[in-house]
This record gives sequence, structure tokens and C-alpha cells, in this order.
Amino acid sequence: MGWGDLGAFGEPSKETPNLDQMASEGMLFLDFYTANPLCSPSRAALLTGRLPIRNGFYTTNAHARNAYTPQNIVGGIPDSELLLPELLKKAGYTNKIIGKWHLGHRPQFHPLKHGFDEWFGSPNCHFGPYDNKATPNIPVYRDWEMVGRYYEDFHIDLKTGEANLTQIYLQEALDFISRQQASQQPFFLYWAIDATHAPVYASKHFLGTSQRGLYGDAVREIDDSVGKILKHLQKLNISENTFVFFTSDNGAALISAPRQGGSNGRFLCGKQTTFEGGMREPAIAWWPGHIPAGKVSQQLGNVMDLFTTSLSLAGLQPPSDRQIDGIDLLPAILQGQLIDRPIFYYRGNEMMAVRVGLYKAHYWTWSNSWEEYSKGIDFCPGQNVSGVTTHTKEEHTTLPLLFHLGRDPGEKYPISFASAEYQGAMERISNVVQQHRVTMVPGEPQLNVCDKAVMNWSPPGCEKLGKCLKPPESEPQKCIWSH
Repeated sequence: MGWGDLGAFGEPSKETPNLDQMASEGMLFLDFYTANPLCSPSRAALLTGRLPIRNGFYTTNAHARNAYTPQNIVGGIPDSELLLPELLKKAGYTNKIIGKWHLGHRPQFHPLKHGFDEWFGSPNCHFGPYDNKATPNIPVYRDWEMVGRYYEDFHIDLKTGEANLTQIYLQEALDFISRQQASQQPFFLYWAIDATHAPVYASKHFLGTSQRGLYGDAVREIDDSVGKILKHLQKLNISENTFVFFTSDNGAALISAPRQGGSNGRFLCGKQTTFEGGMREPAIAWWPGHIPAGKVSQQLGNVMDLFTTSLSLAGLQPPSDRQIDGIDLLPAILQGQLIDRPIFYYRGNEMMAVRVGLYKAHYWTWSNSWEEYSKGIDFCPGQNVSGVTTHTKEEHTTLPLLFHLGRDPGEKYPISFASAEYQGAMERISNVVQQHRVTMVPGEPQLNVCDKAVMNWSPPGCEKLGKCLKPPESEPQKCIWSH
């Protein structure tokens, strides 16, 4: 979902009344970022509080390539990483993930082995349908075992876009919250639905109801679901004891636009890029009785901050034996303080850009390759900026491209290298980058090796359903990333 997809962020059709109300009752973050412009690395960052380059969710197979977790990836979240639910257990929390996990699908990467007590959802996105011969359909799990597969037992109509998945995920959330309230048990719910990811889907009640087509239908259903979750918390009289945060894993995928892609507002490009459209996200904090209503924050935030902030809410300290990149946002949320901190824009194994204050310096630029672009794959459709949205990996480490995001949020007008403004801003940014690089110890890359034999052929529970498939011979090889 993109920064510009909500009415509270200026979407003109105003079809997100519940999220807009959530913003009016809480705090809107205008400058909130993901840690990577792609889904799985950003999820790893959210749950570890660490940049993907540290937690291993990157590839070294090709410089500055994004990498994700398709079915044939061998790696996943390492045991050495401490995830938020593992730490929250120390304070007595019960933890549930609903929806997309995306941190590895092999048994050792199962979410219940990394702190979650319950899971209803899938290890990957709802891609398919596949033929169960060359590629197996992706499983859906309840806790330790699969309960079916996408397109077989969990239907998605690719012609109409109809699927009931968001309604299933909503009911799972409401039931979990009710159970925890009844048992007086503190809980952490990670509600990670994927309806706006192509192929976009929505349930029958929402199909055809948006001015924005099928993508808008999906957004409307997510908005309605969030509204029902918030109302449920209020009905159970636990809203004042429950901190809720809404955001996205990366910017809208303009490659899927206009039929199945969202809006990144005034920002440049979208998912897969380290321009603002790829990494700046809609973000809303809600906590009645604690967060002053109707506040708009200029605090620079990042999904990794949700790790540190959540630990703070639970009365816990972040691990001291590793570099944590997330900061505690509570002073910004509760007292309106502004915390000085940089934002690092990583793509694969490369730091592409840095934001300090209102200035953003690009050390590398690259949208997608000429080869892919010539096939009609475009991460920045209609937004070509000469010398900025490059189709080859362009290095600017000697003279970074500098933008002032207050005056130029679309990154269209680089500041002159010869100006005093450039010299002053780059002096400050260079110091921040130098300090960052001193602390940088990359983790073991988890997304380098692929093997068809590790795909979802025979997930736990397949025997009971008669859905086990025979895997091919193991042939590990270097993963190739086309984009």
C-alpha cells in the first residue's frame, strides 16, 4: 500500500473512512519509512529492529539487487536473530501472526519457532495458481500444520478478483483478541494481510464498490477491517490498554498500475526502488486516552522503530549484544518530541541513499535494468527524471545527488554541487554515513541460494489432507534476480 492510498494522506476519492478516523483519533506520521522497498526484508527488519543488511535478508549475487523469498529460497530468518515476539514472551505476552510471514518457509523458519504462539496464514504471498508439478501451490497454515493451499482450498478468482481471505483474516483477529481479553492475557497481534499485493483481491461485498477499481476495492476492505478491529477493542473496553499501529511493508507497486497498483502521492517511483515512493509509507498510531487526538508528527520513523517501541511499551529493554537500528518512538508519540535520527535506504547489499533532516543524498541511483525496462517492466511509469531514475546502477559516492524533501518531495531537482547549501548539508550527512559504516557488520546473506527441492512440496500436515507432493532432486544454485 502506498503513502497516497489513504484519504488522511490526500487520496481524493476519500474511500478509507475508518483509517482516516483512526488518524483523527490518533497520530499521523508524514515521514515514516520501511527498511527496504521490498516485502520480505522489510518484515525481517520490523520483527528484529535491524536493517536487512544486518539480519541477513539480502543477496550478494548482484550488486544492489533487491531480493525476496520465493518458494525456492533456501534461507530464512536466522536463529541468531531475536524477534519481537520472542522478547515479548518474557513479559507474559501471547503472540499471534495472521497473514503473510515471508521470512522463510522451511521448517526451521516457522514463526512458531521464533516466538509466535499462533499462526493463521501463509509463508509466502498468494501467487499462483501453480501446477503442483513444476511449482506447488502455496500452503496456508494454522499453527504448526497446513490446512490447505491457495487456489485449491482458499479460492482466488483471477478473472473477478474475488477472494474471501481478508474476511477470514479479520475473523481470526477478532477471535484472538476476544480470547486474550477473556483470559486477561496481554497480547501482540501482527495482522499482515496481503490483499493489495498483485494479484489484488477483495471479497464479494466490496467488489466493484470503489472509484479506483479492484485495487480500491481491496483498500476499502482493509479499511473496513481495521475499523472493525478498533471497534472490537472499544467494545471489549481494552482500547485504552492497546497500542495500535498501521503501516505498510513498501510503497505501492507501480509496476502493477493502474489496474492493480496504488498511489505513492507526490513521491517518486514505487516498490523496488529507494526513491521516496518505494520506501515512505502511510503510518498511523492509535491509543485512546494516551495519544492526543488529531496530531500530525514530523518525526522521522521507520518500521524498525516498532520493535523498540513495542519493547518499551512492555517494560522491556532491547537486546544489548547487537546493533539495533529502531528507536523508541514513545517520546515522539506521547510528548510530541522530535528525535534526531537518520534514515538509511538500502537495496540488497548497498546503501543507496541517506536522509538527515529534510535532506536526502543518493549515493547510488537505479530504478530497474534496461533489459527489464525494454520488456515493459517499469518501476517509475510516467516519472522519468533525467540522471535520477537511471536504468543502470549509477554510482554517486564522490558527489552524491542531494535533494531537499521539503521543497522537492518528488526528487526532481538536485541541489547544485557548487552551492553553499550542498556543501553544508553533505558535511553533516557524510559524518552520519561515516559513523554508520563503522557499526556495519553484515549478517550472513540468506537470499543467495535457491533449490527447487525446498519448495512447498510437503509442508507439515500435508499427510492428513492428502496434499503431499513429491519434490525433485536437490540442486542448489545461485539465485538469479531479474529486476
